[in-house]
Amino acid sequence: MASFFAKAKSYGKRIIGQPEDPVPVVSVKDWVRTISKDPKRDALRYVESLFPIVGWITRYNFGWLYGDVVAGLTVGIVVVPQSMSYAQIATLPTQYGLYSAFVGVLIYCLFATSKDVSIGPVAVMSLTVSRIIANINEHHPDVWSGPQIATTVAFICGFIVFGIGILRLGWLVEFIPAPAVSGFMTGSAINIVAGQVPGLLGETGFDTRAATYKVIINCFKFLPVTKLDAAFGITGLVSLYLIRIACDQLSKRYPRRQRLFFFLSVFRNAFVIVVLTIASWLYCRHRKSKSGKYPIKILQNVPRGFQHVGPPVIDPELVSAMAGELPVATIILLLEHIAISKSFGRLNGYKINPNQELIAIGVTNTVGTVFGAYPATGSFSRSALKSKSGVRTPAAGILTSIVVIVALYGLTPAFFWIPSAGLSAVVIHAVADLVASPRQVYSFWRVSPLEFVIWAAAVLVTVFSTIENGIYTSICASLALLLIRIAHPRGYFLGKVTLHQDKHAHDGREVYVPLKQRPGLLNTAVKVEPPLPGVIVYRFEESAVYPNISLLNDALVDHVKQNMRRGKDMSKVSMSDRPWNDPGPKPGRDENADNLAKPVLHAIVLDFSGVSQIDTTAVQALIDTRNEVERWADKPVEFHFATILSPWIRRALIAGGFGTGVSNAPAEIAPVVPYRGGRTLPEKHKVVDIEAIDEEGVDVSEAPIVPEDTPFFHFDLTSAVRAAEAGLAPLGYAHQSERSSIHKGPVSETSEVTEATR
Repeated sequence: MASFFAKAKSYGKRIIGQPEDPVPVVSVKDWVRTISKDPKRDALRYVESLFPIVGWITRYNFGWLYGDVVAGLTVGIVVVPQSMSYAQIATLPTQYGLYSAFVGVLIYCLFATSKDVSIGPVAVMSLTVSRIIANINEHHPDVWSGPQIATTVAFICGFIVFGIGILRLGWLVEFIPAPAVSGFMTGSAINIVAGQVPGLLGETGFDTRAATYKVIINCFKFLPVTKLDAAFGITGLVSLYLIRIACDQLSKRYPRRQRLFFFLSVFRNAFVIVVLTIASWLYCRHRKSKSGKYPIKILQNVPRGFQHVGPPVIDPELVSAMAGELPVATIILLLEHIAISKSFGRLNGYKINPNQELIAIGVTNTVGTVFGAYPATGSFSRSALKSKSGVRTPAAGILTSIVVIVALYGLTPAFFWIPSAGLSAVVIHAVADLVASPRQVYSFWRVSPLEFVIWAAAVLVTVFSTIENGIYTSICASLALLLIRIAHPRGYFLGKVTLHQDKHAHDGREVYVPLKQRPGLLNTAVKVEPPLPGVIVYRFEESAVYPNISLLNDALVDHVKQNMRRGKDMSKVSMSDRPWNDPGPKPGRDENADNLAKPVLHAIVLDFSGVSQIDTTAVQALIDTRNEVERWADKPVEFHFATILSPWIRRALIAGGFGTGVSNAPAEIAPVVPYRGGRTLPEKHKVVDIEAIDEEGVDVSEAPIVPEDTPFFHFDLTSAVRAAEAGLAPLGYAHQSERSSIHKGPVSETSEVTEATR
């Protein structure tokens, strides 16, 4: 029975083509072992990571408390007027902005990995919510109220983001680069500012949520109908900028009082709103018309406390109606927050966990719907304020939530007289800082002109179309650029430069650089020495995968056919016997003389230091390259690989017949249409490496760096080139040795350990 199973196993191996004496390679079992060595401990750590507060709350102290109290109260004073202003952008009653602010700062601190980020209503998300509400009301008039639509968006988007975080898919955000984020943020800021100008001036009679350029044109057209609101709005906006500029200048002039001027600048929003509210009360209290209207637009009644606490009402028909809007809302929700949290993590020397941040945002928005909140995410202006105020832990959000509660239960009567133009001034003042500065835009151009084009496209599409189209444009353009970079990577034929520490030193270090001079890469006086005739050195600067591997094949095959000797004398072949794609020499030219002037191809060295992945298509392309160059040379050609640091790349290359020097190299490993015409392979025989170290009496100090069963894989490029050149004849390199990747192995590499280091 045992012999039967052994024969069946051997027969199965022959069917699938498994070698009887395979070279040891990494296996799937090895990969599974690296996933988790202790699943129970890893599961416990995963649960603990969901609540980062557990890691620092036990070490909380009075020093942290002081910083958190100052930062929390400071942000609270700013978030109250801002959240009411952003609720107006979302076309919701102002109290909904306070609901979102309260839940955002309170819930986030329990799950946060960033101490600086402040969660709550933001301008871009508010504008997106307003567009969703307008779109739903347009197609389904008077079916659902604005607050129900907004809370449904918060619940669905929060649940989606929570799922992304739980599944640890936060790396998806990395596909959207910084210029794309900056582009749609800049375009959105311009869009929001333009939409708030009519409210600032009291203009009415046109759609403030149309394309940005249309709103700007209408703002100028309707200047003659500007109302008294402009007196409050312009005064508030000018005051906000004057206070900030004055405090900045005084901070520079009096550095010792810099913190005092900082807090004076911070309170400018609250100060301006209080002054405008008092002025509005003094002016409007005796000027109410018979119809109940006031001379200027004011907030009027703001309900006290939480009026809509309870389970959220999620209507499946509403979810279906807004399905097309949810992707944009979700992208804004997670993208803006991750960008802000990473930015402040870099500035303040800590690292955030993107997946945990997504969980925090998801929980905040889903729980917030119980209080009637609409979508909340990270605010750049309030996060910057929180950071500058000296926040020490995420617990500062608790103090901010207390300020919001006090405003909800104690200040709502005073909110009655807040002029809407003043809130528009607060929005314009806050959002204008999101526009990219000229210095930042120029840095995009300096680093990558293509990414500058993406930034400009995102801004222009947002301004002349919608925020949604701007986001899709920036994301699609970024992904297209990424695919182009993967599909068209750089590759260079290399030559040698020997570096010496001084002019009189005889020993030097060999480095390999592109043979073709690249502007700004090398000193023009440096002479690059090509490899010995018959040896080609090529570096591929990207993972070898199916979109780009044909470039490597084309580069090597074209270079060989142009610069290396053809093994067969084609001058004796008649035109009728030539292949259809080989026209032969031009009339009057000696084809054989031109061919004999070229060196005989001996070896190709591939530098894989920039290759981190390889797939089946790439291995097949390398096999095709080997077949084509050997067909051209009419002889075996050595293929050496340098700097293979991934065991999976080594496994794939061995499967393609590379590295071992064994004659059973497959002609195809990934045939699109299997060929069953009875192809036979040459007899297998192992290489005899005459230059390898004798195993008997091997000193530990001279152990091989790379496994001896893959002598054509090398630890570095220098040893790979030397091994390839070792097979050339010493006299003029005109005649080639018969050693090849099938007949003989190269010089084996060893690591030298000196007596001093033993």
